[in-house]
Amino acid sequence: MKKLFITGASGFVGQALLPALKLEGYSVVALSRKVRDASSGVRWALGDPLEADDWQKEVDGAFGVINLAGEPIVGKRWTPEQKKRLRDSRVVTTQNLVNAIAQASQKPSVLVSASAIGLYPKNQETELDEASRPADDFLGQLCQEWEDAAKVAEVHGVRVALLRIGVVLGRDGGALARMLPVFKLGLGGPLGSGNQWFSWIHIADVVGLILWALSSATARGPINAVAPNPARMKEFAATLGRVLNRPAFLPAPAFALNLVLGESAQVVLDGQRVAPKAAIQGGYAFRFPDLEGALRDVI
Repeated sequence: MKKLFITGASGFVGQALLPALKLEGYSVVALSRKVRDASSGVRWALGDPLEADDWQKEVDGAFGVINLAGEPIVGKRWTPEQKKRLRDSRVVTTQNLVNAIAQASQKPSVLVSASAIGLYPKNQETELDEASRPADDFLGQLCQEWEDAAKVAEVHGVRVALLRIGVVLGRDGGALARMLPVFKLGLGGPLGSGNQWFSWIHIADVVGLILWALSSATARGPINAVAPNPARMKEFAATLGRVLNRPAFLPAPAFALNLVLGESAQVVLDGQRVAPKAAIQGGYAFRFPDLEGALRDVI
């Protein structure tokens, strides 16, 4: 049974991934800051990913490492202290993980490390793929530094796949969980102008891409984890309203979002039209390529 070591397993994507890994026959060791129930079949290693410690020994002998750790981007104002937390939870955690790989006598074959489409320039009509240049803003620089930390593992003979994840649609968390209560009341609508691009992905396809990246020797470097059919924000709102059989025309104005979220409002106000070129060329078949089908499955 192949062993996997995971950070960020208690998060939204991690919780969806764990049962899928079990079905695939992997033996999973997950890092956690607190003691957790082992009844799920996962062995939890106690430790803080921000601190180099005994947890790093668990990487030795693992077939693969999955790195999903990271403080949520949206929900708090980007004060200097919050920006440091966002950076440390991604970059320092990844550096510690790669240091553990370097120290391992039996090194993993593959590192699947999360990144985000926040790397790309915002508010453009141009379709962006894995070859597009990063943005010269906080998110772009953060994602670039995050990926650079993961790529160091290549020096140690490890295949590195960098999943640039879009807006994840799922039942139990993410952006949709925040939107649903408002939309169910008939008070939903597009955020900002509604013309910005919304590059989304169903949670099942995030899990599918991670499994594919673990097993496919050709899956390496940046991989856009987005569905092949992005929508504009106003189309997303209208589709969600239709699926819920509720009106969805009340916009959330940009000034209000900026007032509440500050700089972090750019995540929802400044969209990107991102294409999953590497995944499609690599032969990955999306389970939910279209928005309405994805929303109907989730809801």
